[in-house]
Amino acid sequence: MKVGITGASGFLGTAVQPTLRAAGHEVVRFVRTTPTGTDRVWDARTLAPDAVGDLHAVLHLSGAGVGDKRWSSSYKKQIIDSRVDSTRAVAAAVARAGVPVLLSASGIGYYGPHGDEVLDETAPPGSSYLADVCLQWERATAAAESGARVVHLRTGIVQSRTGGALKQQLPIFRAGLGAPLGTGRQWVSWISLRDEVAAIVHLLTADVAGPVNLVSPHPVTNREYTRALGSAVHRPTLPIPVPAAVLRLGLGGFAGEVVSGQRVLPAVLEKSHFSFADAELGSALTSALEH
Repeated sequence: MKVGITGASGFLGTAVQPTLRAAGHEVVRFVRTTPTGTDRVWDARTLAPDAVGDLHAVLHLSGAGVGDKRWSSSYKKQIIDSRVDSTRAVAAAVARAGVPVLLSASGIGYYGPHGDEVLDETAPPGSSYLADVCLQWERATAAAESGARVVHLRTGIVQSRTGGALKQQLPIFRAGLGAPLGTGRQWVSWISLRDEVAAIVHLLTADVAGPVNLVSPHPVTNREYTRALGSAVHRPTLPIPVPAAVLRLGLGGFAGEVVSGQRVLPAVLEKSHFSFADAELGSALTSALEH
């Protein structure tokens, strides 16, 4: 397949390309800087149908990082605008060009806080800011859904030392200062980077449409996650949790998402016969630290 990728220079976009090529797919990167090779330029707000007309699928991963900065009012607006505007542009181009497959990024933040409730793809959207972001993000693919197979990639917390939350946590844990966050009882729905990449490649051809939770079948509590990461880096962890008020000083509104969490299961992914390389957290952290 010839696969176009937006957000190609980002964490997931960079990670998925070697696996796509190894599987025999041709990769076309959509970039906002000087193109090289087969790259194509776009501005993340408009995309001409001609730019995607020869593609068999589009993998849309563009958007400002949720955890990259403190959640000020202006950055919250950037988070939602960068997702909704770019997704509408991609969906419109896919629809007009007749591209048969669109895999579009989303997140498990869609569900909002649910305590200990087990959530699969049939659960309704939550009422938090991030839930609203994900809801609008997914709705922005509407133009493509009448003709293309559209998959919403509701990704959990990806485990990798090269990006995401783990990259930020590693210096703290390696210093022996890791600790549970908030109560420590909130659920962490995670996935290893190699399973995230493998799931995306799997979904390019799987007979699946709609939302798909990209998470391990074994979520853990934040306290369990803290112990596992401390063990993986061979360092002790602190028994006293970091209070939510302290987290809010550094993270702003994002702290509320960190101390709430969701207990999410990959029902659709498992039903599609996807096999996890890292179903257990220990394996995922070992893999993350070695690669």
